[in-house]
Amino acid sequence: MPLELSLFPHLSFSKPQPHPPSSTPYPEAVAQEVQRRVNASLSRREMLSLKDQQCAVGNPIDDCWRCNSNWADDRQKLADCGIGFGQDAMGGKGGQIYVVTDSSDRDPANPTPGTLRHAVIQTEPLWIIFSADMTIKLKVELIVNSFKTIDGRGVSVHVTGGGCITLQYVSNVIIHNIHVHHCKPAGNTNVASSPTHVGWRGKSDGDGISLFSARKIWIDHCSLSYCTDGLIDAIMGSTGITISNNHFAHHDEVMLLGHNDKYSPDTGMQVTIAFNHFGEALVQRMPRCRLGYIHVVNNDFTQWEMYAIGGSANPTINSQGNRYTAPMNQNAKEVTKRVDTNEGDWADWNWRTEGDIMVNGAFFVPSGAGMSTQYAKASSLEPKSVGLIDRLTVTAGVFGDPRDSSRSESYPGYSGGGTVTDGTTNTGSGGSSGGDDYFGMIFGNTAQPSSSANAFLLSLLIILILYVTTSHGGVLSLPLFLTLLL
Repeated sequence: MPLELSLFPHLSFSKPQPHPPSSTPYPEAVAQEVQRRVNASLSRREMLSLKDQQCAVGNPIDDCWRCNSNWADDRQKLADCGIGFGQDAMGGKGGQIYVVTDSSDRDPANPTPGTLRHAVIQTEPLWIIFSADMTIKLKVELIVNSFKTIDGRGVSVHVTGGGCITLQYVSNVIIHNIHVHHCKPAGNTNVASSPTHVGWRGKSDGDGISLFSARKIWIDHCSLSYCTDGLIDAIMGSTGITISNNHFAHHDEVMLLGHNDKYSPDTGMQVTIAFNHFGEALVQRMPRCRLGYIHVVNNDFTQWEMYAIGGSANPTINSQGNRYTAPMNQNAKEVTKRVDTNEGDWADWNWRTEGDIMVNGAFFVPSGAGMSTQYAKASSLEPKSVGLIDRLTVTAGVFGDPRDSSRSESYPGYSGGGTVTDGTTNTGSGGSSGGDDYFGMIFGNTAQPSSSANAFLLSLLIILILYVTTSHGGVLSLPLFLTLLL
């Protein structure tokens, strides 16, 4: 066995394999699979850091496809890279490539071939890409059919106007690398939802992306802002959803999960919210959950005006490995909010914080049973140390977008530390959620290990092992050890 493998038998270098189709993800299996892929991704990063600092960053989604410089020749590989409760969303995998060449939306009842609206209403699986940069100004909501991938990689695509994107009674949809913004209510007109069906649509709410009784949905690397209602809303029994690597900014009610407090089909909702950056000028609902099981893991929350995470009808919320940076307003430091509910009513709701870091006075109010078995249904991947947040979210949003100014926000008296919710205090040396992220613990929650530092640590570890024993069982002398070390 090669030396590096014998010294580190826990490292995995296998490629992620496609997920078998499943109607309902089994949470423990989902968590185990994602843990394997995260570990493999981080291991590749450490072993390849001397060769290629631009490739692996430890984000299992990105590392799954971005390390291939010829990714554009195998775009559908992306469908094998999903994680969390929406990992089985296959989108248009196996279908033909549909190239959008026309940015117009002249007739929503009779879409022009070559337009995005014409592509998304087709009944067969399609992998939809774009011929060039374009801004698509919708007249009304864009009704997307099942088994579609909207893939904006390689170009700059903006979707705006009326609607915007509606996933209603559909499954297996992937939306990747597009801007969605300035969406406004529109409707009261006929709209095509398939090549053979045109129906009357009332006025939409003005959501960026609306899920209505939708399943197996994955929204990844999108930038969302400035919409009339929610940036992403999932209601009416929608489930099997992953919202990952997105950038949210300039909005009031960011994300709603659940139709109303009495709608029982939403009790089975499972949503993974991972690796996102909740950026500047956000007010509330990141997300607001009514019912169901919500896993909020390894996100970067950069301020809020009212609160970050809210709920109103006994949802299970599992918050792990996030960084919560509170605003300067002393009355808005709390991460959580139980909406229109008395404490006596929510005391037994299962809300927990584990391995999160609270910055600038942020605090999370937990409730219920910290070790309740209910969290099994709200666990979809193994969280990494909060010390890796910068690395995991560095490319959140559409690739190539400038990061907003809040990334470098400074606070009086704050030097990079914070309070970790496992009961320890972080003074800038990084928090750990109990995983095997040794580099995160060594370099702290914001510093990135350099390639020279990684090489030094690896060399030091090898020397220490050789000091204890050689392949012949002998022990190195102390002078020789010091000579090797220096």
